[in-house]
Amino acid sequence: MTTIGTPLSPAATRVMLLGAGELGKEVLIALQRLGVETIAVDRYEHAPGQQVAHHARTISMTDADTLRALILKEKPDLVVPEIEAIATPVLEELEAAGVVTVIPTARAARLTMNREGIRRLAAEELGLATSPYAFADSLEELQAAIDGGIGYPCVVKPVMSSSGKGQSKLDGPADVRPAWEAAMSGGRVAQSRVIVEGFIDFDYEITQLTVRSNGADGAARTDFCEPIGHVQVAGDYVESWQPHPMHPVALQRSRDIARRITEALGGHGIFGVELFVKGEQVWFSEVSPRPHDTGLVTLITQWQSEFELHARAILGLPVDTSLRTAGASAVIYGGVDAKGVRFEGVEQALAIAGTDLRLFGKPESFVKRRMGVALARAESTDIARANVKLAAKKVRVVAA
Repeated sequence: MTTIGTPLSPAATRVMLLGAGELGKEVLIALQRLGVETIAVDRYEHAPGQQVAHHARTISMTDADTLRALILKEKPDLVVPEIEAIATPVLEELEAAGVVTVIPTARAARLTMNREGIRRLAAEELGLATSPYAFADSLEELQAAIDGGIGYPCVVKPVMSSSGKGQSKLDGPADVRPAWEAAMSGGRVAQSRVIVEGFIDFDYEITQLTVRSNGADGAARTDFCEPIGHVQVAGDYVESWQPHPMHPVALQRSRDIARRITEALGGHGIFGVELFVKGEQVWFSEVSPRPHDTGLVTLITQWQSEFELHARAILGLPVDTSLRTAGASAVIYGGVDAKGVRFEGVEQALAIAGTDLRLFGKPESFVKRRMGVALARAESTDIARANVKLAAKKVRVVAA
C-alpha cells in the first residue's frame, strides 16, 4: 500500500528530479499536489522547475562525484531523470546498492540517453522494425556507411543529443561534412559518434504515450494514451495534437511496439514512444522514459496529463489515460536573445476560444529557445490546431 508523508517533515516522501526544465516543472507541480516533497536539480540556477520545488540545487549532472554526493546528502526516496545528460553509471551504482530507486530504472536511463543503446535494444534484441542504420566514429566512417547501403536521403544525429540538436537531413554527398560538423557541435557530451539512418517514406509520425503502473492486484500493467500527432522542424517539436487518426491495424501495431519496448526497459512511469507510420506499417524511432515534449498537449486534452500520469505511476497510484477533448499545442519561441524578458499579447491569446498558455519562466531567452506553449481545446483537432497557432502568434517575447 502506498503511503505519502508530510513535506518538510521527517516522514516526508522525497522525490529528486534531475532536470528542471518546463517538463520537469509540470511533474514537480503534479507531485506537490499529491503531497510529495520535491528537489529540483539543474545545471543552471532559476530553472523553471526550481521556481516551484521545495528545494533547488544547481550542479553539473554529468559530474559523477558531484551527482553522487548530492544524492547521498539529500537521501531522496526516488530519483527521476528528466533529461539525458546525466552520469548514469552513478545511478546504476546507487540503485544496485539499494540506496535509491531510479525511475523507471537506472538501466533504462542509461540505454535511452544514448541512441546506440536504445536502437540496439529495439532492433537487435527485440527485433522491432526500424529504419536502416549504422554508427560512425569519423567523417570517413560516416561516408562509408552511406555509400555502403544507407544511401540518400538519410538523417545523421549525435548518439547523445536531444530536441533535434545536431541533427541533419542529407540529400547528397555535399551534405555529409556539414552534417558531421553539426553533429559534433550539437551533442550533449564530447563524443565523436553518430548514428546515420536511412530515410523512411512515412505518412506521419506519432508519439504513443505509454504508462507502466501498478494494477489493482499489485502487478505491473500497461496503459496507452490516445496517439499524438506532431510536426517537427530540424528534429524539434513545434506543434502537436491529440487524438491523431490512425488505421486500427496501425494503432494496434503501435501499441504492440510500445508495450514491448517499455516492458524491456522496465520500471514504472510514462514513456514517450516515437513511431513512423505509413498505412498499416509502423516503425520504431525512439523512446524517452519520461514525459515527452509533444505530450504538452495533454495538459488540455486528458483528464490526467502526462505529468500527472507520471507522478501517479512512480508513486504506485492508479492512473487514468482517458481523453477529455480534442486539442492541440504550439510552441512559443523566444525570438530574441535576452535575459529577464517580458511576454506581450497574453490577453489577446487567451481571448481565443478554448485556449490556455504555459509560460515557462526561463531566465534567459534565445531566438530558437522554447519559452512557452499555447494550448487549445475544440470539437476537432483541425479547429484546435488553427486556434492554437493563432494564439501562439499573439504572444511576443520582448527584452525587458
